[in-house]
Amino acid sequence: MVHELTSHYSVLNQFVREIRDQNIQKDSMRFRRNLERIGEVMAYEISKSFSHHEEEVITPLGSAPTMLADEQPVLCAIMRAALPMHTGFLNYFDAAENSFVSAYRRHHKGGEFEIEVDYASGPSLDDKVLIIIDPMLATGASIEKVYKALLRKGTPKKIHIACAIASQDGIKHVRAKLPESTEIWAAAIDAELTAQAYIVPGLGDAGDLAFGRKE
Repeated sequence: MVHELTSHYSVLNQFVREIRDQNIQKDSMRFRRNLERIGEVMAYEISKSFSHHEEEVITPLGSAPTMLADEQPVLCAIMRAALPMHTGFLNYFDAAENSFVSAYRRHHKGGEFEIEVDYASGPSLDDKVLIIIDPMLATGASIEKVYKALLRKGTPKKIHIACAIASQDGIKHVRAKLPESTEIWAAAIDAELTAQAYIVPGLGDAGDLAFGRKE
């Protein structure tokens, strides 16, 4: 299942507009904060899909029934670009466990590249809800490699992919390579990828815009 959260108007549309705007992007703190806010909105939306139970909360004047999630998810941030969105998720899932994976493009002459995963840490994933966070879902190759690396930590019962901008090609790749029940949550979905596998219109390099250019 694929969810495009800006397909209907909400305040999220404003946050997406600002991370795309080349003038507003010059303020890296604002860019990071907007990614964080996108993470917060997405956490709220994803939480609606969780299994839940009813508990009574005692107030000074009585008691009230409250619906609560049966469990907290494991949040996996693909470093470095996902860190602001990950913070947004943690603002809402404040008791969540966390995984961190380093994945990057190793470029070769001629414009070709491969995805390298050289670091992964986190808790056991057996029978848990896993949310993989990456602001840009371009080709989908990074998500596939990260998912395979995480399987060394166990097999989750449910997977959610959370991104700010996704491409149609990336969504097709994830749907082909990850379990059928995987849900993809994107603030916006773009149709085109360049020959260098960058999303168009996209927003550029999210990691560079958040933390500065890397050498």
